[in-house]
Amino acid sequence: MSVWPAWEVREGERATRWLHVRLAFADGARIDALVTVCDGWVCVEDVRARPALALEDLALFADWIEGPLAQACGAETEPDAGDDAGTGAHRQRPAPARNPQERGLVARAYRTAQEKGADPVLAVMDETGYSRRGALRLIGRTRDAGLLPARHARR
Repeated sequence: MSVWPAWEVREGERATRWLHVRLAFADGARIDALVTVCDGWVCVEDVRARPALALEDLALFADWIEGPLAQACGAETEPDAGDDAGTGAHRQRPAPARNPQERGLVARAYRTAQEKGADPVLAVMDETGYSRRGALRLIGRTRDAGLLPARHARR
């Protein structure tokens, strides 16, 4: 992965930086993005990928760029032993949930929230303690295990 600055705007003590991010994979796939960094927040402004990204891959994009982007901005990060998203890495779906009881918990929380008219993702977040992104991954794995219907299916 490569990160290089595009431009920076300063207003008093506050600075907003725009950065170009490129991920190149061994199979020839490439992802280019423009991100902004300001006050510890990162915003993805534009993403272009060849071939096009599946929604699951787009959800993983933040994980792929998080560490290298933080390093480019001068933040210290914990090394991640599983971080191999650099040049030559293979794109993979996340590993399935290792705990079948967790998938059952996710399915129950999701369905209960749906029945109550509440946000099922928030319910899974509350039940598991995962972030929104982590909860979405768990929900996807639970769907893959057949415990929840496909997203496009209606009740």
